[in-house]
Amino acid sequence: MGGSGSGRRWHWDAVATTDSMYSLDVRRLSRKGLLAPGNRFGWHWSRGGERIGEIQIEAQAGSIILKYRSRSGGGDWESMNYPVRLISQPCNLGGERQWFACPARGCGRRVALLYGGRIFACRHCYRLAYPSQREQSFQRYQRRANAIKTRLGWDSLPWGDWGPKPKGMHQSTFDRLTAEIEHFEAASDVAFVGYFQTRFDLLGD
Repeated sequence: MGGSGSGRRWHWDAVATTDSMYSLDVRRLSRKGLLAPGNRFGWHWSRGGERIGEIQIEAQAGSIILKYRSRSGGGDWESMNYPVRLISQPCNLGGERQWFACPARGCGRRVALLYGGRIFACRHCYRLAYPSQREQSFQRYQRRANAIKTRLGWDSLPWGDWGPKPKGMHQSTFDRLTAEIEHFEAASDVAFVGYFQTRFDLLGD
């Protein structure tokens, strides 16, 4: 597994965001029944169909053990092996909810997500922003258009291509969603031009 920021996507302001790092979600592990003491399993991350990172996890009573290799800045690989404490919280309707206790020194925050650099730690320790906090308006509009395309099953199509109406979807719903795509993409184009006119003063005085 790489170091902090491995596989980081480019952002205009080059500030690290939560989607630029590996994440480990205690809710997913719990839903899959993987936190039962004695479980040993691998966990990996992929991008574009290519595996980009993996770790081994061992579940114990009240904690999990993370095992992986890490390196930063092209340095030597370092073997990592350390526990992450689990915190159980009773739910109002019965059962328990699991949380991670951030293992970073001096932290211990109760969190659902840990982000992997050299160690897995919480968003606060890595000073990560959410993508929506760093994106420009044209990026936000395009993200909303892309979310609709994903709902329609068009996310694997080449950029600019539109697919057919999904089977079983009402025509009125399809028409509304495609109109929303057009609206958000047009708004993104306008905001994109405005962003660069402001940033680089392309129009002059």
